[in-house]
Amino acid sequence: MAFACRKQLLCLMLCASMVAVSLANKDWQFGFNSWNHRPTASKKLVVGDLQSWRYGSNYTDWAIKTSPFFLNDTLVFKFDAPSDTNPFQHSVYLLRSFWHFLACDFRGAKMVANVTQGGGEGFEFRMNRWMPYYFACGEHDGAHCRDGQMKFIAMPLPQYRS
Repeated sequence: MAFACRKQLLCLMLCASMVAVSLANKDWQFGFNSWNHRPTASKKLVVGDLQSWRYGSNYTDWAIKTSPFFLNDTLVFKFDAPSDTNPFQHSVYLLRSFWHFLACDFRGAKMVANVTQGGGEGFEFRMNRWMPYYFACGEHDGAHCRDGQMKFIAMPLPQYRS
């Protein structure tokens, strides 16, 4: 009998603490429709800001400084198309997994922008799914990814405002 009373008391204390923590939120309102949240407008972000998509820039640092990313945000990859005066080529790939990202392993990767698509206004990629996106430059058999730090992860989050 004493065990059952302790069990009920523990359950009651747990429920009371959960309610207390929930009510500590100053914006707490009861009712299903009281939140009135709407999705916010999506943003366009130029990858690398003024550096654009170039060899030798650390895009993981850029992604950390720019985050959080949100669903339906658009990433703009700008890079010069190859020419007689610009022999450097860049592309944009989506890698399959975190392990492929770490190793700059392009097996099974999907090319989303070839070497000519970054010119002018750049190539736009909209993040419309809640998933991690593993971006990397695949040129020179992955050397731009491995040696030039041309890779980053973007994990778009849902965003709401009241």
